[in-house]
Formats: sequence, C-alpha cells, structure tokens
Amino acid sequence: MPALDRIDRALIRALRRNARVSNVALAAEVGLSPSACLRRVQMLEQSGAIRGYTALVAGPAAEGRHVVIVRISLARQTEDILNAFEAEVLKHPEIRQCYLMTGEEDYLIHLEAESPGDYERIHKEILSRLPGVTRINSSFAIRSVL
Repeated sequence: MPALDRIDRALIRALRRNARVSNVALAAEVGLSPSACLRRVQMLEQSGAIRGYTALVAGPAAEGRHVVIVRISLARQTEDILNAFEAEVLKHPEIRQCYLMTGEEDYLIHLEAESPGDYERIHKEILSRLPGVTRINSSFAIRSVL
C-alpha cells in the first residue's frame, strides 16, 4: 500500500464521518474536482487503504448482547503460529475485531456474546482452541461511552 498524502488522509477522515456522502460533497470538502475525488477514492479502495463500508447499528446493548474484551497470549510469535491463529479467528463471526498487539498480550479481541453462558461456550469451544493460545484474560464491558 503506497503512503497516504494529505488529501488521501482528508478523504479517509471524511468517509469515516459519513461514508454515504455524495462524491460532489466529498470533493468540495477536500478541495478536489468531483472526477479527481472519485479517482482518489477508487485508488484508495484498490490499494486496500479503504477495505469496505459498513452500517453502524444500535449496538450490542440494544440487541441484548454483551461486549467482551479478550486478551490472548500465545506460546510463541512465529509466523506459522500467527498465521494459523489469525486464519482461525476469521472463521468465527462472534469475534468482531482482532488486533495483533505490542506489550504483554499478543492479541486483543472484541467479541459479542448473548449472555455470560454464551461467553462460556465461546471460551470453551472457540478461544481455548485457537492455535498457540497459552492464556486468555477476559473483561465484560459495562457500557459504551463513545
């Protein structure tokens, strides 16, 4: 992925605020012509800088779901173990986000469970079976601030 310039970063910021903005309005906001803006956005998509667009819904609390933040430690950080871990994580829709981290834990996972009992199932059937896992540390979110 090529380095992003000032205009690319402005486009990404604007699209994060409102991905449904019209191309004409987006172009005006970042100071480009509509055709140049459209080309830039398409280049950002093709390069992988923009991986997709999504709709934000009411959130897990409104749906009766629990947000759980899980910190995972691996036995080793070899390329094989990291690749196997990440490939397996992608198979589970309960896992909403997964980050490779610096610091004490290797991965930080955001997942959603229907109940504490459902989280127990996820812990036993999914998290504890992920490749290379040596430690799982979980916290339930009380509420969302942002």
